[in-house]
Amino acid sequence: MARKHVNLGTAPAKSDLLQKLCAACGLPFAWRKKWARDWDQVRFCSDRCRAKGASEER
Repeated sequence: MARKHVNLGTAPAKSDLLQKLCAACGLPFAWRKKWARDWDQVRFCSDRCRAKGASEER
């Protein structure tokens, strides 16, 4: 079966992207193009974590 999407060298590998830890769940998440303008303000990995809010111990 053929692959539907192949990285032809135009995009960087996901391991080469900037990463942060989510303020709610603590899991690492990588930079996304839609966050390019405000990467410094991004704190949560998803809408679900943003709705949950930052945990006390993090």
